[in-house]
Amino acid sequence: MPKLFIQTLGCAMNSRDSEHMIAQLKEKEGYSTTEDFREADLILINTCSVRERPVHKLFSELGGFNKHKKPSAKIGVCGCTASHLGEEIIKRAPYVNFVLGARNVSRITEVLHKDKAVEVDINYDESEFAFDDFRTSTVKAFINISIGCDKSCTFCIVPKTRGEEISIPADLIVGEARKVVATGAKEIFLLGQNVNNYGRRFSGDVEKINFTGLLRQLSEIGDLERIRFTSPHPFHMDDEFIEEFARNPKICKSMHMPLQSGSTKVLKDMKRGYTKEWFINRVEKLRKEAPDVSISTDIIVAFPGESDEDFAETIDVMKKVKFDQIFSFKYSPRPHTEAEHFTNEVDGEVASDRLAYLQTLNNEIIDALKLPLIGNIYRVYFEELIRDNYVSGRSDNNHVVKVKGSEELLGEFREVKITATGRTILTGEIVA
Repeated sequence: MPKLFIQTLGCAMNSRDSEHMIAQLKEKEGYSTTEDFREADLILINTCSVRERPVHKLFSELGGFNKHKKPSAKIGVCGCTASHLGEEIIKRAPYVNFVLGARNVSRITEVLHKDKAVEVDINYDESEFAFDDFRTSTVKAFINISIGCDKSCTFCIVPKTRGEEISIPADLIVGEARKVVATGAKEIFLLGQNVNNYGRRFSGDVEKINFTGLLRQLSEIGDLERIRFTSPHPFHMDDEFIEEFARNPKICKSMHMPLQSGSTKVLKDMKRGYTKEWFINRVEKLRKEAPDVSISTDIIVAFPGESDEDFAETIDVMKKVKFDQIFSFKYSPRPHTEAEHFTNEVDGEVASDRLAYLQTLNNEIIDALKLPLIGNIYRVYFEELIRDNYVSGRSDNNHVVKVKGSEELLGEFREVKITATGRTILTGEIVA
C-alpha cells in the first residue's frame, strides 16, 4: 500500500481540501497516510498565499523534502500558491512532479500520473463533484458550502486563486451533513469565503436558497446538535440572518466578523463595501439579539495610506466592540491584487509599532473579558486530546475549555465549571 504525507497550511478550507485529496487518493489509488515524509511515496504541500511568509517558506520546505525523501517519492504542490505561481514552481524546483491549484482538487488522481502536470484553472467547476469521504475527526465535520469568491478586496489574492464564487447545491450539503451525523458527529462547520453570500450563484438548475434558508434546512437534521460557520461578510449581515442566528438553538453563538480596518476611508480603499458605522451597527444588533455571543475578527494594520487618524479609528472600534479574539497582521502586498500597485506605503517601523500597540490592547481586553468567567458553567463538546492528560472542547459561544480526562470524553457533551482562565483556553472541572 503506497503512503501519503500531506502538509496543510492556511485556512479551514485548505484543511477540507486536504481531506478531499486524501479521500480520492485512498479510494482510487490505495494510499494510506503517514506522519513521516521520509517513508512516503507521495508528498503533498497544500499551500496558502494569503500572506507573504508562507509563500517564501514553500521553497525551503520543498528543498528539505527533496533532500530527505525516498528516491522514488513524488512531490506535489497544491492549493492557493499553486494557483498563482503555476509553472513557476516547477521552474524554481524542478524536482516537483506536479502542481494542482485550489480550484482543481478533484483532479488529484489525474495529475498524479502526469509528470510535470500543472492544473491551475480557476474557472474549473467542482461545485457538484462527488468526493469520496475522509475526515480527520469523527466528532465534527467541515463542510464546504461554496467555492471561490466574488468580492474584489484590493488586498486579497483569493479570487485569483479560487476563482468566482459558486454555491454548492443545498441538497448535497444537507446530504453530506446527514451522512456525517449518522457516523457520530454532533457538530458541523460550514465553510466558504463569504458564507452568508451563499445562494447568489449556482452552476446548475437547482433549488434557489440563501444562507439563512440553508441554516434552517440543516437545523432539521435530528441528531445534529451544533452548527458553526466561517466566515460571514459584514456587508451581508442583514437582519434576517442575525435574527436566525440568535433564535436558532442549533447555531453556535460565536461569530467571526472580519473588520480589517476601523477607518471608513481605509475600508473604501480596501473595497470592503461597508463603513465603520455599519460594522458597529451589526455588532450592536448581534448583541441585542444574542447577548452571550462571542465575536472574533481579522485586522490588517498599515494598509497603504493608513494615517495615524485611520489607525485611531481601528483602535476605537476595538474599544467599543471588545472582540473575544483577533487575528492581526501587518499589510503585505500580494501578487495579482490592486493594492500591490499602491505607492503610499506605511513606514515599516510605524507598521510594527501599530501592530504591537493593537495586540497589547487586545491582550488587555481579553484579560478583562476572561477573568469574570471563573465559576461559570458551560456545556462543552469535547473534540481533542491534548497534552498532560487533558481533553479540550468548545462551549456554544466558542470558549476553548480543557479538563482532565481521556478519549472517552471525545464526542460527548458535559457541563463544565470554569476554575482558571487564560487568553486562549479555559480550565475547568466536569460537574455533570
